[in-house]
Amino acid sequence: MFSRRQWLRTTGLGLGATVALPGLLPASEMSRVLGGGVSYADMLAQMERDVTAARRAAGPIRLCFNENPFGMSPKAKDALMDGWAQHTWYMPPVRETIRETFAKHVGVPADHVLVTQGSSEVLSILAMAYSMEGGEIVAPWPTFEDLPRWGETLRATVHKVPLDANLDHDLVRMRELVGARTKLVFVCNPNNPTSNLADGPSLRRFVSEAATRAPVIVDEAYYDFVDTPGHRSMVDLVLAGENVIVSRTASKLFGLAGLRCGFAVARPDIIERLRQYITGDPNVFGLHAANAALLDTDYQAFVQAKNREGRALLLDALARLGRRAAPSQTNFVFFEAGRPVERLQQYFLERGFLIGRAFPPYADWARVSIGTPEEMRQFVDVLPGALA
Repeated sequence: MFSRRQWLRTTGLGLGATVALPGLLPASEMSRVLGGGVSYADMLAQMERDVTAARRAAGPIRLCFNENPFGMSPKAKDALMDGWAQHTWYMPPVRETIRETFAKHVGVPADHVLVTQGSSEVLSILAMAYSMEGGEIVAPWPTFEDLPRWGETLRATVHKVPLDANLDHDLVRMRELVGARTKLVFVCNPNNPTSNLADGPSLRRFVSEAATRAPVIVDEAYYDFVDTPGHRSMVDLVLAGENVIVSRTASKLFGLAGLRCGFAVARPDIIERLRQYITGDPNVFGLHAANAALLDTDYQAFVQAKNREGRALLLDALARLGRRAAPSQTNFVFFEAGRPVERLQQYFLERGFLIGRAFPPYADWARVSIGTPEEMRQFVDVLPGALA
């Protein structure tokens, strides 16, 4: 049996991680390297310094895919190692454990939760469960593309409703398109790529009304970054028995994008319908890490605070430059550059940053993910040259 230290050395993390970058280690190893008796807050501060250095050393800083720059928490890394005990099993107990943990996290019974390979799988199985026989899907546009893409692959008619002048869902037009042939209605809140939060009461009324005519999927991948006072998840509509499915992910706040763990929240009868279309099982390491991440509220608060700090740096810089930006409630910012995004991509790449692609029809708007605060200070320093 390998010790954690032996495993780290075997996988190539040894010398650099244990000597130069202790903050990239599991909590148990980090405490040893830092001398023991170190508080968790101190560990997270060390991790921030180490992550920033490691990301810069690895090449262009990734501000392009809305990833958590800090990765998973030290406690999640500890839990990931526990996956070795169950990785040969087809039905590891952690599958039920995380379902119960997530159910408590969002305040629903466990039979209202389906654990999936990321929230993208929630969308793919929804498309298969509801639109394989044709029909129509109503969605805002641009938005997260997986459900519209899956719908088109399965030969559904996808109504892509342009956003309004404020980059919000055009609920009036979407309501008009929900009809007898509608198989799914898609809502993404906060929306990707625009980063803004739709009006709560108006959207809630729309979801409830539309759900009387067709299932409504509410993508809440960025819910954990919302700062608006009083904002509520649509999970309460699920508990009220409405025809609503909420999708969540461990990829964003919890930093587990590469380990693929997501969740669907819906009535038990809908969960059972979706279960028939799952395409595989989440891996046991991701499940262990996600379960620990859900319980690590200190780390969640740390990432949220750092995201607010980095987001404010970018939004303030854009305001000083007189550039219009969506009022971001996510871990990215969408702003009007006034020139083709491809030009900005090249400019920032030459200065060590990768930013998001274009999202037609907003071809002169840029999406920039939030990195560590130090990365965002560096990004803001070179931003004026991109917009001059």
